[in-house]
Amino acid sequence: MNSALSRRGFLAGAAGITAGVTLAGCGDGGPTVPLSANADVRLPTYIPYKGVPTSMPGTPEGITPAYLHYPADPVRAFPDGPPAKGPGIDIMTLIFNPVPPPVNRNVMWQALNKSVGTDLDFRITPVGDYPNKFAVTIAGGDLPDAMLMLLTSAIATPEMLGSLFQDLSEHLSGDSVRDYPYLANIPTASWAPCVFNGGIYALPMPRQLSGNPNYTRLDLFKKAGVDPNPRNWREFAQMCKDITDPKANRYALGDSVTAFNFVMQMLNAPNKWREESGKFTWYFETEEAKEALNAVRSLTRAGTLHPDTYTVTGKVKEWFGSGRIAMTWDAPSACNDFYTNYAPATEGFEVGFMKAPGWDGGDAAQWQGGANYAVLIIKKAPKERIKQILRAMNALATPFGTDGYLLRKYGVQGTDHTLQGTDPVLTTQGQAEVTLPTIFATDAPAVQYYPARPETVPGQYAFQEKVVPHLVADPSEALRSATDSRKGGLFQTTVDDTRKGIMQGRVPLKEWDDLISRWRSEMGDTIRAEYEQAWEASH
Repeated sequence: MNSALSRRGFLAGAAGITAGVTLAGCGDGGPTVPLSANADVRLPTYIPYKGVPTSMPGTPEGITPAYLHYPADPVRAFPDGPPAKGPGIDIMTLIFNPVPPPVNRNVMWQALNKSVGTDLDFRITPVGDYPNKFAVTIAGGDLPDAMLMLLTSAIATPEMLGSLFQDLSEHLSGDSVRDYPYLANIPTASWAPCVFNGGIYALPMPRQLSGNPNYTRLDLFKKAGVDPNPRNWREFAQMCKDITDPKANRYALGDSVTAFNFVMQMLNAPNKWREESGKFTWYFETEEAKEALNAVRSLTRAGTLHPDTYTVTGKVKEWFGSGRIAMTWDAPSACNDFYTNYAPATEGFEVGFMKAPGWDGGDAAQWQGGANYAVLIIKKAPKERIKQILRAMNALATPFGTDGYLLRKYGVQGTDHTLQGTDPVLTTQGQAEVTLPTIFATDAPAVQYYPARPETVPGQYAFQEKVVPHLVADPSEALRSATDSRKGGLFQTTVDDTRKGIMQGRVPLKEWDDLISRWRSEMGDTIRAEYEQAWEASH
């Protein structure tokens, strides 16, 4: 997932899209439930799946387990047969990849339906169009059985959820989740944002907590004789100069925003918000933000950013893969993608991982990744129908080591993948079919596994071991600010324009203070108060 599509930035246009929209059929959601009721919700009991033994185990602190090979005899996830027999289930969700072939031409999708016991009708919308699709669907009232909801949606209010969607508490709260053992395997942190109206109103889409690595083209660093392990800001800035070679069309960095994020970690800046004794501070209003802006401006002035950094979008992965930039900050899943897409054309291609050094040395922050990408909400329905849908979603959360996971991720043997030893390697047909966005309904907890190049997995695991002790969470992740959902994304465009202008050298740094003052008066102080109120109610 492109890190530029952040949890808050994704719905930047939602407020404009949904302005004036009336929610058809919402009716009366009942009396307003006080925020304090959310603190009393009993989250699902966490029952980890014992899984496959590994010398690279996961930890409660956020390290995901890593595996070199898939088990030769995967565990049967449902030995008693398909778990969710009954009417078909409509699932409205999004996709970042090209839309896969339809079910009548998709062997993997057909096999998945057969294994689950019902027709899973994925109604797929490209990621950029999803905010409008979500708003229009809610407004029209013709709801699918389940749909993806980003927590920052301007219309994702407790009142809307209470009117249209199912409180799942009786099915999932506490030990009730034992009826759905693979959902019980999802860590507690991923369930926290599913709480609204004093109940559990959604299913998680769990993601890796270890945060984004700063990837390096280690082969380029080795060839240039440059040490990719700076110990402070001064050494990092010098390293950027040393690896940059305009004659070879090679630069240190290609994206100013992610460079800013990396420097913010060096400065131990907050991850979106800083919470101290219940008081919230936005990361852009800190002194660290101004220091980071000035630092990236100095890197730009030194010529270490790609010449098209400020004028071209969507090329950073390609620049990194082709060696035109030597570093890029991206999601944990990007490592495998880099090898898949670029290693075949480059002899000696090697990806490394750079932990942020402290500004003056020592340890720096590692911004924790979100516990979810989004959540899945389920339309109100009779109890038995809800149970059937939950059994189907339980099937979409079967973990690594099971036949269900193997089918979801790698499709049907012989058609979608072939075996290399015990490991599935996707065929061309499989690469198209397994993009079916089951991960945007729910999923098993993340693992590190790359069957095409298992030798790369220990490096991914070692990076987690380094950074997880220094994780800094976003304290607002499980909270809600209606003002932030409604206005924050729109203002983000202004913030990003000013931020890039300063880092490029077109805009004086003093304009940042004016921007932050405007933010505080127009919305920031209200957003802050709403988060503080929600924090107090939940603690």
